[in-house]
Amino acid sequence: MILSLSGQIVDALRKKRRVIISIDLKPALDEHKLDARLLRDLDAHGKRHYRTLLKELLPSKLIPLCIELTDIPPDKIGHQITAQERKRLRVWLKDFRLEVSRYRPLQEAIITAGGVDTREVYPRTMASRLVEGLYFAGEVLDIDADTGGYNLQAAFSTGWIAGRAAAQQVQKTAKKRP
Repeated sequence: MILSLSGQIVDALRKKRRVIISIDLKPALDEHKLDARLLRDLDAHGKRHYRTLLKELLPSKLIPLCIELTDIPPDKIGHQITAQERKRLRVWLKDFRLEVSRYRPLQEAIITAGGVDTREVYPRTMASRLVEGLYFAGEVLDIDADTGGYNLQAAFSTGWIAGRAAAQQVQKTAKKRP
């Protein structure tokens, strides 16, 4: 999901579009269950400060941002958090929004997109439909896959097919020579 999302974001930014992404920081809980969890935590640990209560909900690096964006004082005691403040926290947790302003340079890319259009390649040999004797494999092709080794497998498979086909072509050509 993130792989295809990052490609779409880069494309949108290149077209000078505004990109805002929404992240559900508690995807396992619907709003009702999240509210029940917040109430339970506030009841069980109501003497703790807001910033301390957040340690049960968020990674430590997100806590200062959460405090700022929910506009709840970090030293506020849990029992003093109002229903309106709890709602702001719940909404923020379910709809954390970020504006993407730029993308990293190509030199830092983990993946790339684009390449030779697969419609221009014979799939049984990986040979070019346009240039005789030219074979393609791996990331030079315009194929994107999910993470988990699929791109590596595509590279291995297309490399094997292209290598075998190219070797067979060389053998055929060599047999025709006197």
